Amino acid sequence: MKIVVLDGYTLNPGDLSWEPIQQLGELVVYDRTPPEQVVERAAQAEILLTNKAIVSRSAIEQLHRLRYIGVLATGYNIVNIEAARQRGIPVTNVPTYATQSVAQAVFAHLLNLTHHTAEHAQGVRAGRWSASEDFCYWDWPLVDLAGLTMGIIGFGRIGQAVARIALAFQMQVLAYDINPDVKNNLSAEVQWAELEDVFRRSDVVSLHCPLTAENERLVNAERLALMKPTAFLINTSRGGLIDEAALAEALNTGQIAGAGLDVLSVEPPPAEHPLLSARNCYITPHQAWATKAARQRLLQAAADNIRAFLDGRPQNVVNL
Repeated sequence: MKIVVLDGYTLNPGDLSWEPIQQLGELVVYDRTPPEQVVERAAQAEILLTNKAIVSRSAIEQLHRLRYIGVLATGYNIVNIEAARQRGIPVTNVPTYATQSVAQAVFAHLLNLTHHTAEHAQGVRAGRWSASEDFCYWDWPLVDLAGLTMGIIGFGRIGQAVARIALAFQMQVLAYDINPDVKNNLSAEVQWAELEDVFRRSDVVSLHCPLTAENERLVNAERLALMKPTAFLINTSRGGLIDEAALAEALNTGQIAGAGLDVLSVEPPPAEHPLLSARNCYITPHQAWATKAARQRLLQAAADNIRAFLDGRPQNVVNL
């Protein structure tokens, strides 16, 4: 069984073992694969694994030995799942490996926005505290989380994990999900709100939904205008959920107080991207998912998906 990984470096830059997948067949791992080399490198593959390398309809139609596509992530929009379905090729994802890691990253961003910890620490290193006339100083208002309202858009596993942490900080939690059945399963501590009300009432809005044609640019100029001028926006889901030019404008004009982003619509972003220089905007390089523990879970889950397929009981299939 020939197994090809198109872009293995971000999952495993060398601190993990590929053994769980190596046990299942002849494994070839490429650190990165440019679009024009996907077909060439995958030509002999029966099992193809990809993280962010695009597997297009054209590629699927040319890969005659292909029997299975595994996405080394939760989001699977980089694979033409309809083309795979038409050929009877299952496409699988790994839905739960980074729940706690991403929830943790949400609060890393939020605590940075409310305390500016890194910037104050840099000021101390630069001698600001040593030269201070007072025993303490701060350059930005310091904000308590207790009593603030967090609005969570997308109340799946990660959204629920974020809610639990928010409640531990004694925040109020609003939830919205496109699936109305979620409303019936909320705990007594979480309040359902319609989408516009989440933007209007929240002190923090955190996005936790997949990117679809229906919710692209969910956060637009109109919804940003609903937010409080003291409110923060957090996005650890997909960059395309935000109209980035509108967000840059809202930040630069003080329409909202700040943003913490782990994703952008183009990754890596162009140097002139408007959010890279926007006021009080902090961007991390799509690494909320990437704790070593989460990557180990992802690699093992990908192996488990392949094993289930080989045993005739495919799991986590997104297209059949």
